[in-house]
Amino acid sequence: MGKADNLFEELYQTNYPKVIRVCLGYVNGDEDLAKDLAQEVFIKVWEHLPTFRNEAAISTWVYRITVNTCLLQLRVKNRIRIERLDKIGAAIEDVHSSDENQLKRLYACILKLSEENKAIILLELEGLPQKEIATITGLSHELVRVRLHRIKNSLTNCVKNENI
Repeated sequence: MGKADNLFEELYQTNYPKVIRVCLGYVNGDEDLAKDLAQEVFIKVWEHLPTFRNEAAISTWVYRITVNTCLLQLRVKNRIRIERLDKIGAAIEDVHSSDENQLKRLYACILKLSEENKAIILLELEGLPQKEIATITGLSHELVRVRLHRIKNSLTNCVKNENI
């Protein structure tokens, strides 16, 4: 194995769990689709690794690729996303467990957010520091902080009232 192979293997092992969780958030928990997206992310990481310029942490770079890959998927599959929202609504009505019901509502509410707000909250849920979220999204730290506050309030209301 060469140096690039070792670096890629380390990146993959370190970042795959984080990438898959972010992808799951974008696709409402669809594990197969999330795995496909994660695979696309790491193909892009491999292809572009030689051009990585160390301007940010490599994990930030991987997150940016993840967000962009997921957003592209959503744009391409917009019609499917609308159909999924209908299915999610039906699934919410069928679930009897309140915890599972709230989780499904949360995913449904996250899907209703704008692309940028969705990226912000999914990265926050992943536990990234707000400054890193700002770097990934290209927004100021202050704007991310304000947006997170508003997004959290909006999601709380949505989960309780089922609208956003």
